[in-house]
Amino acid sequence: MARRSPAERRRQRWLDYPLQGAALWALLALFGMLPVDRASALGGRIARLIGPRLGASRKALRNVERAMPETTGEERRRIVEGMWDNLGRVAAEYPHLARISASDERVQVTGAENLARATQGRPAILFSAHLANWELLAPTAERMGVPLTLVYRRPNNPFAARLIDRLRGGSPDRLVPKGRRGAKALVDALRRGGSIALLVDQKLNDGVAVPFFGREAMTAPAPVQFALRFGAALVPVRMERLEGARFRIDVLPPLEMPDSGDRDRDVLCALARINALLEAWIRERPDQWLWLHRRWSDRNE
Repeated sequence: MARRSPAERRRQRWLDYPLQGAALWALLALFGMLPVDRASALGGRIARLIGPRLGASRKALRNVERAMPETTGEERRRIVEGMWDNLGRVAAEYPHLARISASDERVQVTGAENLARATQGRPAILFSAHLANWELLAPTAERMGVPLTLVYRRPNNPFAARLIDRLRGGSPDRLVPKGRRGAKALVDALRRGGSIALLVDQKLNDGVAVPFFGREAMTAPAPVQFALRFGAALVPVRMERLEGARFRIDVLPPLEMPDSGDRDRDVLCALARINALLEAWIRERPDQWLWLHRRWSDRNE
């Protein structure tokens, strides 16, 4: 990527970022004034209209074809249109996150007993993917009595980042941007016996090559390494959008950790189980996954 000139960086900082932040504020303010269902539907319609016309859609279509070559061109197109609809709904639901997560009617939780057992006397690592509205994981877990520390990637635009941080809610000590500070926050939480959440479906360039949809994908080993290091339960959590702004969150029993005596082999085995689980979820509702990630290396072609 070409480096920006000093003049371009100044324009971005003092003009582009503030204008983008103002536009985002106005859009989210509009969504916030609407009832939850109307806001979600409007966000979906806007994204479904604009998203397929963006260059990013070509990447999404290519990813669907690579992951599920058995699909037809029409099926892939519908999956990507559904992805944009879901993404637009996620954006429109930001101003309503607290209201949605506090409602038993809007968020059905199954397997709550699995989470209760997993967090008895030890920390837990909840892992999920960018499915449905992944932003509901932390507030819903907190409502169940399990506060989570989680790391996220902040937008480059500081105005947008501050606005989204405020809408996410939660303590600044529990919601930390990725990087050195984020890694330290996760370790500190586990060391204190607390629980953390990780979205584990993105590519990590310096990760471990693990099969995902039948192709090698660089996968973050941190969830398994943390589980082994701190004796933490590794808890799968599936997010699913049922209809409109209504969801189901399935908390599955903790994964059984392999114990062959070969730590590297055990890490690979556990990561393969995690990727297989994510793949099964995505295959069931492919239109609800974020296909925009560059999940597989082009070298695999």
